[in-house]
Amino acid sequence: MSDKLTIPDEVVISKIYFIRDQKVMLDSDLAELYEVETRVLNQQVKRNIDRFPDDFMFQLTEVEGETLKSQNESPGWGGRRKLPYVFTEHGVLMLSSVLNSKKAIAVNIQIMRIFTKLRAMLTDNLSIKLDIEEIKKKLSNHSKNIELVFTYLDELIEKKDNEKPRKGIGYKADRD
Repeated sequence: MSDKLTIPDEVVISKIYFIRDQKVMLDSDLAELYEVETRVLNQQVKRNIDRFPDDFMFQLTEVEGETLKSQNESPGWGGRRKLPYVFTEHGVLMLSSVLNSKKAIAVNIQIMRIFTKLRAMLTDNLSIKLDIEEIKKKLSNHSKNIELVFTYLDELIEKKDNEKPRKGIGYKADRD
């Protein structure tokens, strides 16, 4: 892949959003990366709509659109009349089959690599969280056990402090 075709990973990562519990990319961001107009990208998708089921692509609701705008501090969608479409990882992959430019293919490969890295990071993060939870449970059990030991020690100390003198057992020698 030519250096002219690559885009910094940070730029691509900044265009990945988490909507409806999925990592997605906006049609306008993808069009920008592919160096085509958003209208052209959406036309190609509509011409090949069978390739884009709901789990590959969906249109944002008004609430999602407003939330996304406010998060990005963006004044709007650049004069759009319709809410944007977003593409899941599989939808982005499918875009390479409907956009046949070298740029689209190169950018798609890069996006797929980034999605893979993100997935690996999330998996590593989940693994770390599970390990931390396991340590917390062990510490909690240790704390309970230590507390129990101290309770027993307190009871023994209290018993020793309140001990009554014992009567001796055995023979007493008469001393007169």
